[in-house]
Amino acid sequence: MSTENTAVRQAPRGERIADWADGRLGIYGLAKANMRKIFPDHWSFMLGEVALYSFIIVILTGVYLTLFFHPAMNEVVYHGSYVPLQGVRMSEAYASTLDISFDVRGGLLIRQIHHWGALIFIAAMFVHMMRVFFTGAFRKPREVNWLFGFLLLVLGMFTGFTGYSLPDDLLSGTGVRFMEGAILSVPIVGTYLSFFLFGGEFPGTDFVPRFFSVHVLLLPGLMVGLLVAHLILVFYHKHTQFPGPGKTNKNVVGMPLLPVYMAKAGGFFFLVFGLIAVIAGIASINPIWALGPYRPDQVSTGAQPDWYMGFSEGLIRLMPGWEINFAGHTLALGVFIPLMIFPLVLAAIAVYPFIESWVTGDKSEHHILDRPRNAPTRTAFGVAWLSVYFILLVGGGNDIWATHFHLSINAITWFGRIGFFVVPVLTFIVTKRICMGLQRRDRDKVLHGRETGIIKRLPHGEFIEVHEPLSREKLHTLTQHHQYEPHEIGPEVDENGVRRKIKRSEKVRALFSRGYYGKENQISKPTAQEYEEITSGHGHH
Repeated sequence: MSTENTAVRQAPRGERIADWADGRLGIYGLAKANMRKIFPDHWSFMLGEVALYSFIIVILTGVYLTLFFHPAMNEVVYHGSYVPLQGVRMSEAYASTLDISFDVRGGLLIRQIHHWGALIFIAAMFVHMMRVFFTGAFRKPREVNWLFGFLLLVLGMFTGFTGYSLPDDLLSGTGVRFMEGAILSVPIVGTYLSFFLFGGEFPGTDFVPRFFSVHVLLLPGLMVGLLVAHLILVFYHKHTQFPGPGKTNKNVVGMPLLPVYMAKAGGFFFLVFGLIAVIAGIASINPIWALGPYRPDQVSTGAQPDWYMGFSEGLIRLMPGWEINFAGHTLALGVFIPLMIFPLVLAAIAVYPFIESWVTGDKSEHHILDRPRNAPTRTAFGVAWLSVYFILLVGGGNDIWATHFHLSINAITWFGRIGFFVVPVLTFIVTKRICMGLQRRDRDKVLHGRETGIIKRLPHGEFIEVHEPLSREKLHTLTQHHQYEPHEIGPEVDENGVRRKIKRSEKVRALFSRGYYGKENQISKPTAQEYEEITSGHGHH
């Protein structure tokens, strides 16, 4: 009896490694469920990608800079490559930044990429949030993700502030001194807060090491956690999409994550990286060698913060220098009041989704985006907020505006003070009227069709312009949006004639609801009956 030896075929090494990893991490199941996830395609969705990619670039360049930066304020005498500052006493932080700029291979380019990347990161987040706001993408179920994005924006602003304070040059030192003055304006505890932050009298010897720890460890760690949570919720909730034929709240029309979207995203990352590198190579930013080391008794001419902190300085520059004495304490209201307004201006962004949800009473999920014109009150609020921001930005650079445009700095300051209250109201009214006009135009296009520019003379002598009927796809896009009815309080008396007790919150909600969805605040969509009547009659040419 013969026995036949049969060899057991072994899987290739790569397959065995993949099986081993999948048995312990569940990668295959996770990938199978998510790698074919559909993402819609629209240019505005790239704004969030720009923010993500620039954040990655900032992290990568920041790691490189950390290898050469010395976060210490011990005084040294500079003997590096930059001749004009040789023999000058300065902090180790400033000296090491000069070494990075002139002696470390590629150091200046990496510094420039890091700084430009940070500016673009915050700008991309800002514009991305505005896109989310104006299209209503913050509605249920994305309110929490909106808060994550808001916290990322705020943390990014303070990460940038601590970052450009690290070189200890004259410009950044002036910015830190500005922050110290704002902290000292806090009644009673301001001095204690300042001593705690700076380790004693300003500037002390501790703030650069403390800012360094916050800048490279605490704030980036929090931001990475929020960013991961933000992306997880984007995957979980599925992506929003603009209205169009075949698009509903229950589906997503677009491309799969693999291979199409990932290939496009990978290429886009290198485009963003390349663009930031080109900007960094041709546009100098923060030339600390031209400013010199920080000295508490000096202020650089035309000292300006980065743009995202400019509105905070504008608040203080526009505020009158009021002071009062209270219980033996001098209260610097000219600084303290702007310090309190600063978080309120930011918080207005954070709480808005919850305010609109309360006004509408809408509990349904929304995955189709609004056209901004179809939410005129929301759009007007957003533009009004932006106008406040830019007025404060002008106020924060009033000296630069005055010198460059040969204007009176007092006139610019008073323009900012008046504009802070007047301009938002005007922009709100104008934006709302524009949105209403666009809604009327959409209604006319639905009922009468698109103007062709062709003039036709009828047999009885009348001249008319020929209108071309819209396609079914265009009609759907112009009429698919939901129109809310304003909230009504109801009768003030019950069926027995007894006056009902109406809560004040209900009255406020009804007031806001009328402001959002009253007849004078939205144009009613054409009904199917109106469309049929006008397209089948003599009114349509």
